[in-house]
Amino acid sequence: MVESVVAPDLLQIGIRTELGEGPVWDGERLHFVDILGRRLHSAALDGSRASSIELPGLPGFAVPHADGGWLIGFQDGLWRRETEDADWRRVWQAPHDPQTHRLNDGKVDPQGRCWFGSMSYAEKEPSSALYRLAGGAVDVQLTGVITSNGLDWSPDRKTFYYTDSIPRVIWAFDYDPDTGAIANRREFARDPEGYVPDGGCVDDDGCFWSVKWNGARIVRYTPAGKIDLVWHLPVANPTSCTFVGPDRSVLAVTTALAQDGSRAHELDGSVLLIQTATTGPASTPARDR
Repeated sequence: MVESVVAPDLLQIGIRTELGEGPVWDGERLHFVDILGRRLHSAALDGSRASSIELPGLPGFAVPHADGGWLIGFQDGLWRRETEDADWRRVWQAPHDPQTHRLNDGKVDPQGRCWFGSMSYAEKEPSSALYRLAGGAVDVQLTGVITSNGLDWSPDRKTFYYTDSIPRVIWAFDYDPDTGAIANRREFARDPEGYVPDGGCVDDDGCFWSVKWNGARIVRYTPAGKIDLVWHLPVANPTSCTFVGPDRSVLAVTTALAQDGSRAHELDGSVLLIQTATTGPASTPARDR
């Protein structure tokens, strides 16, 4: 295992997110949400072509859609907007009470299915779930979740990784790319007390990168679930990560302010850019069918 302190570059767009999340690289620009700030931010890695969209709710995630526009998970369900001038419209109503629960992290699998989960604001009871949008319908994939979080698929499309933050566990499942079915849940990794696994992503070597909320670090796990690399970060709360850049060898890490809204560290709320020795897979836009 290699353990080191990193000095990241920054995405220079002049903002600090209250709760940055859900980074997505479309090949030209990085997109990410500020959940508490209710905004969707976008920019090229040099800070150019920056834009910011005000959103009508708390965005747990936002992913590009193959037909244009965005698919976003708000408190009460999935919403779509095809163009910048169009109105937001709800395409699926979540079964939970939006006063007690909201949608959280989401990601699109290589076949265009959107997977996403929910969380309760109290984050105490296993009253949340993992969902999958496929063929125009949303189905429950897993119940008994407390805080649905980081997810991704192995390069060979045989394994699905999924995080439940409060129990501090990352699960692995067998995955069928043709049907989107998951099976054979087993524990992939579990964190010690003191911090929790938040968002994450897979690299082209098949390793899973998990950022640690309140842990000021990123951990890279081998496909066997062994810790391969630990990077200590100059932020208290990293929230998620994805590979970006022309060859997708740079890890972009979203972060958050301290829970009381302060900046305990100078870089809290910024997007960190860290050069790696590997690459990550390209993202896939969401598809209705």
